[in-house]
Amino acid sequence: MSSTVQPRLSRGLRDLMPDQMLARAEMIDTIRHVYELYGFVPLNTPAIEYLDILSGTAGQETQQAIFRVSNPENEALGLRFDLTVPLARVIAQYADLPRPFRRYQVSSVWRADKPDKGRFREFTQFDLDSVGTESEIADTEIIAGMCDTLAALRVGRALVRFSSRSILNLVLDFAGVPQERSGDVFRVLDKLEKAGMEKVRLELMHGYKDESGDTIRGLGLHREQVGRIEQFLAIKSDSRRDVISQLRELFSGVANAPARIDEVARISDHLYALGYGDDRVALDLSIARGLAYYTGPVFEAILLDAPQFGSVFGGGRYDNLVMRFLGERIPAVGASIGVDRLLAALAHLGAIGTRKATARVLVTNLDATLTEDYLQMTWQLRRAGIPTELYIGQAKAIGKQLKYADQYEIPLVILYGTNEKSQGMVTVKNMAVGRAKAAKVGDRSAWLAQRPGQTTIPRNELVDGVRKLLAEIDRV
Repeated sequence: MSSTVQPRLSRGLRDLMPDQMLARAEMIDTIRHVYELYGFVPLNTPAIEYLDILSGTAGQETQQAIFRVSNPENEALGLRFDLTVPLARVIAQYADLPRPFRRYQVSSVWRADKPDKGRFREFTQFDLDSVGTESEIADTEIIAGMCDTLAALRVGRALVRFSSRSILNLVLDFAGVPQERSGDVFRVLDKLEKAGMEKVRLELMHGYKDESGDTIRGLGLHREQVGRIEQFLAIKSDSRRDVISQLRELFSGVANAPARIDEVARISDHLYALGYGDDRVALDLSIARGLAYYTGPVFEAILLDAPQFGSVFGGGRYDNLVMRFLGERIPAVGASIGVDRLLAALAHLGAIGTRKATARVLVTNLDATLTEDYLQMTWQLRRAGIPTELYIGQAKAIGKQLKYADQYEIPLVILYGTNEKSQGMVTVKNMAVGRAKAAKVGDRSAWLAQRPGQTTIPRNELVDGVRKLLAEIDRV
């Protein structure tokens, strides 16, 4: 006697049910449409890369989270932790790709993080990138694409915030902090929104004990240095032009400041010219972004009506990433959507559909002598572009077949028996109307007499009749 295997999932992994997959597909199709309007082209890369390809391209925390795998040749491999490193490998490997190479990709990535509520080891990212151009128009397009994507997804009020790592580098010069300490300083500044200025100040200096009693080690900066960093972080305004004006004043004596500020100003001016005002894009100097490979402008998007979800879309310019493979600097800029986080936010906002089935019509199977009729009706509707399912389960009773349609929330059910055939008619049941009316009728005989949500249409007008009923449902 063979033993059975217990069905189970590894920690941090999950199954996605049909309703989740359909909502995800709807969101992804919307995003893809925006990206293709901009002329970006699709790319797919393997889930597995050589370990040396993945290693040394991001921060230490991300590197430690790489899933190691092996193949029959016993080579050192890993699961990709993002889609940007594989893109850099593609650019280096295929010299005949046109530049700029402007691609989008939606795929799973893996990180061996500690699983937590809403935090999984496998998740989906949707990226768009321009590789091979230094033009700030590329950065402008990414920011505009972020705005247009969120608008297409009907998320309500959203704000894209951007800054620049080159501006942050000016802060180090202004504060007298060596550039080699930039990673540590920016890592602390990236905590500003969550931790607050007081904790950031302490961590920049001598550190502190957090609420749990753990020691947060400080960076050892002097009070004067931290004071200058605070001067920079105090620059805030609802107007991008005003922020740029304050930057020019603060860094008036810092070498290279005018050119770096001009870059940000040009992006802002392009956005103004395209109609992306201060209500949609803000110049927020506190944006530091955590990944080690950003070299220029950085940006992230938040949903003002659902701020608890944090950044749902982020990226920046990474001009040095391909250098690891080619030994030459190839400019690149892009952004990534955390599909799962954004999908959760859309569900919270009621901005995404919640379907359980692809079919919009179920043809019931009530009489074996009418099988050919059921097949013909099903294919007639399908050929007319109406997603239709023919019931082929074991249940023979009409009630159980209706329950099947109800479980999958299929809106219309076709009922067809010998009476309907002799009359040349088809009975169609609107499941939503039937549920609503049945809830108001307590007596079963009264419910049967009313036949709630049911209508009859001529058999030779099946397609037009079903289309009309579906249109009425869609208008509700």
